[in-house]
Amino acid sequence: MSEDEKTLTPQTTKTGQVPESSITSASPSKDKSDKADKTWHSYISEDLPRTVQQSTDSALRSARSFHHSSSTHFRTLRDFMPQLGSQYRTYEDAFFLKIKDELTKVRENPAVTGGIAVAVGLLLFRGPRRFLFRHTLGRFQSEEAQFIRAEKNVKELNLSVDLMKKESGKLLERAALAEKEMKHGQIDLMNAGVQIQTLARSVHKAETKATDLMDLLRELPGREALKLRAEVASVASHLREQRIAMEKKTMKISDLGLPV
Repeated sequence: MSEDEKTLTPQTTKTGQVPESSITSASPSKDKSDKADKTWHSYISEDLPRTVQQSTDSALRSARSFHHSSSTHFRTLRDFMPQLGSQYRTYEDAFFLKIKDELTKVRENPAVTGGIAVAVGLLLFRGPRRFLFRHTLGRFQSEEAQFIRAEKNVKELNLSVDLMKKESGKLLERAALAEKEMKHGQIDLMNAGVQIQTLARSVHKAETKATDLMDLLRELPGREALKLRAEVASVASHLREQRIAMEKKTMKISDLGLPV
């Protein structure tokens, strides 16, 4: 027999009777178990279906309320659309009518229109705008405000001047360096021109000698003399080409204003 059975089973005395204490101890435990079973069965059979039904009814009421409010808003918007379209057309007609009237006035009064156009044009320029401001709204400013404004303008002007000084200093340095390089280049170009001209003169002398040698070889008979004369003629032609190229380069240097 288990411990639970020992606990629940009434113990008998030697005389065969059940003690009152055993009956009393087993009875409360059984009452508690019966009460818990009744509570659980009551929840399953009554409370749970009622809770489900209440939740379902609440959801249905919410859905009906949402559908009713949506339908109401939609009908209100649908009823308001014709009125909105009518108001839009009214404002549109009034707008275009106003433009038409203004164009008619402009066409009928060209002098006034011209004056307004001139005034607007003057206001667009900075000088007239500042002049009008100084002589109208500028008069209402206090001397302290005018002084602060002038001081601010002076500071901005000083900053601009400092920036321009720095930029001008850099540009002057670059110009001086370029001028220095240009002078060195001019000197180098002049020296090269002089050397080219000297070399052209030497080439001209060699060309003259080759021409004289060709004249001398024409007087000599034989194939060897003819072959040698052809060789000298080729050398003279090459010297003439070199001299012409040097003379062109010298003329280009002279066109740059450099003495050669």
